[in-house]
Amino acid sequence: MIYVGIDVAKDKHDCAIIDQDGEEVEGVFTIPNNREGFYELFHKILSVNEDLTQVKVGLEATGHYCYNLLGFLLDKGCPTYVINPLHTNLYRKSLSLRKTKTDKVDAHTIAAMLMSDVDLKSYSESSHQNEELKSLTRYRFDKVKERAKLKISVSRLVNILFPELDKLVPTLHMASVYALLSEFPGAFAVAAAHLTRLTNLLTDASKGRYGKDTAILFREAARNSIGSRLPAKSLELKHTIRLIQELSAEISEIEAEIRARMKEINSPILSIPGINYRMGAMIIAEIGDFNRFDSPDKILAYAGMSPSTYQSGQLESTHSHMEKRGSRYLRYALYNSTRYVCQWDPVFSAYLAKKRAEGKPYNVAISHAAKKLVRTIYYLEKTGQTYVKADPPGAVMG
Repeated sequence: MIYVGIDVAKDKHDCAIIDQDGEEVEGVFTIPNNREGFYELFHKILSVNEDLTQVKVGLEATGHYCYNLLGFLLDKGCPTYVINPLHTNLYRKSLSLRKTKTDKVDAHTIAAMLMSDVDLKSYSESSHQNEELKSLTRYRFDKVKERAKLKISVSRLVNILFPELDKLVPTLHMASVYALLSEFPGAFAVAAAHLTRLTNLLTDASKGRYGKDTAILFREAARNSIGSRLPAKSLELKHTIRLIQELSAEISEIEAEIRARMKEINSPILSIPGINYRMGAMIIAEIGDFNRFDSPDKILAYAGMSPSTYQSGQLESTHSHMEKRGSRYLRYALYNSTRYVCQWDPVFSAYLAKKRAEGKPYNVAISHAAKKLVRTIYYLEKTGQTYVKADPPGAVMG
């Protein structure tokens, strides 16, 4: 058996090959991050052992830098393992008290981890599909966050240009309001608008919900508005709304792809009331293979939702806080999903009420419910069962 450790970087990769006794087959070598370098590595592996079933290749999960090399190794049939850099760091520190960290040392450390750790699971086609889903959910998360910032800008600009409008509509962020402000970006423009044009614009944008009465209401409010006449701000408002609309179209396209992939996965997580395909996809993508975790507590620790522990001698912490290490995306998805599950499922609703009755603040009570939700998800994924909605106190994993 031989073990190949690869320290991945942008322009080059440092590689180490050791045998089953931990001895280096040859010195640590460096390959360029190109096709020639990839083939150089592959030929060196074959020169040591042509039986790829007796080969384990490991590399760190270093974002996008490892994708191309990983794909090449999988295509060549090399059993490949993607290792968390935190694990590599801890393992390296356990080998020596000296603070020695170089790319070549890291390559040897990864190879040694492969030799010693029997619990590592090789990268597979399902792992690749999961990475694709993770890319989509994280991409959507960033786009939604970007859109939220732009919506704050719209609210700020409307407060300058036409502050009265906010009181006349349920929300500024609706199609009819955006259509209005795109053509008439400010109170002065609305006040000068022709009533027929204003009516037709609102009727079309709201699909008949708003008509002439609303147009008259908006125009009268605009004529009595304290809003400023600032052409630069009006231009900024028009452009910001356009950006929001473009982002919304992109988000819809991403969500359609996520929905299609979730249909293929057919996860029982979607049978839990309150978990939609968007949050469900993020949870599934961030956790990945549930077989990696021996218990739900390991998933909580991975999400950074387990309480920190501090004890030394006679001193022991009495107020533990969440660690907030690990996947912030998983933590976000679990927290938000829990809020909706507590609204739609009577068992979780009762559990949240119980924690609140114990005097726990809302966010703390939600964190307790999130732990219960993780136990439920873990059980469903491991057994393949769907969630059975029941009246308190009996339910799946109650």
